[in-house]
This record gives sequence, structure tokens and C-alpha cells, in this order.
Amino acid sequence: MHEYYRSIFVVSPLKGSKKNDVEWILFYSDRLYTYQTYKNMKKIIYPLILPLAIASGLAFANHEIKSETFKKPSPKPRAAVDMWQTSPQGIKVLDNAAKIRSQVKDSTNIEAVITSLYLPLGSQLGFGVMIRIKSEDYILSFGLENSNDFQQLHSLKVNDKIMIRSHSVMYAPKYSYPIVSGDYLERDGKIMYKRIPRQGGC
Repeated sequence: MHEYYRSIFVVSPLKGSKKNDVEWILFYSDRLYTYQTYKNMKKIIYPLILPLAIASGLAFANHEIKSETFKKPSPKPRAAVDMWQTSPQGIKVLDNAAKIRSQVKDSTNIEAVITSLYLPLGSQLGFGVMIRIKSEDYILSFGLENSNDFQQLHSLKVNDKIMIRSHSVMYAPKYSYPIVSGDYLERDGKIMYKRIPRQGGC
């Protein structure tokens, strides 16, 4: 008892206490405790501290598990693409892309009619127009606009009959039409645009 209370400076029996029933008064840091009270407090405090420690540990572990779960990549984007491809709109886009794939692959001429000089609202395909090929609608995209390369294309009008060539046809859930990359455009036998291959590329 004396080793535990290092700051004790007075130890004396309570006045009026019996010899066999003496409680020792301990003075520690200007507070008065009895040895019996200390023992009782220890019995009460330990059972209270243990559940708190366990609960804190479980809460911390649960937080770590949630953090790890949050960091895992979400499969939703992939699922969204799959759902789009099986939707009526997605199926139609894929079918229309397949209709011109052989001509795109062989880079042969494709007859088209311009239906709009504006791409769908919110599109990020650069300069382009809407065209119709064999009664189906497509986006004809030339990429980021360069005033020198696309200067003649600004003279195009709705209902103009054109001849195009392309090296790829793409699609994305954001768009309701296949996206045809414009490599060549001819109107009334006059070449209005021809993509210049990049040096070192194809």
C-alpha cells in the first residue's frame, strides 16, 4: 500500500475505530481517500473500462473495414455499358455501326446526306455534322477543330449529298448514334477535306 501511494505523507488510524476494524486514511494530492473506498472503486471501474475498451476496438476495426470497402473500384461503369448494349437504343446503335463496318474497314466511299450542322447537345467530339446513310443516322466527327483544315467544311449545308471515307466507326452510351471518324469528304466531285496522316503514323 505504501509503495502504490508514493505521495502519501501521513498514515494514521481513524479516531474511534476499533482495533480489528481500523480504516487507514490516505492523503494523496490534497484529496482524502480511505483504503476501503479505493478497493471498492477498483472493483467497479475495471468492469466498466473493459467493455469500453472492447467497444472502441470494434468501432475502429469497423471503420477500417468500411474504408477498405470504399477504396475498392466500383463495377458500376462496366455494368452501365453492358446494360446500354442490351437496351433497344444500344442494340440499334450497334446494328447501324455494323451496317457500314465493311466499307470502313476497306476505306471505300460511303454515300451520305447531311441532316444537321450541329452535333447532339453536350457532345465532346470536336467539329462534326450529322449525316444519314441508307436511312440511318450517324455522327460524322472530324475531331478537334482546326480553322485551316476545316475551313471548307463550314460551307456545308443541310441536305448536301456527300461522299465520305473513314477508318473507324465507334459508339458510346452517351450518344444515340454511331460515331464515324471523318477522313475524307467530297461534295459534287470536289474534295473538301482529306485527313493528312501524322508523320510516323498510319
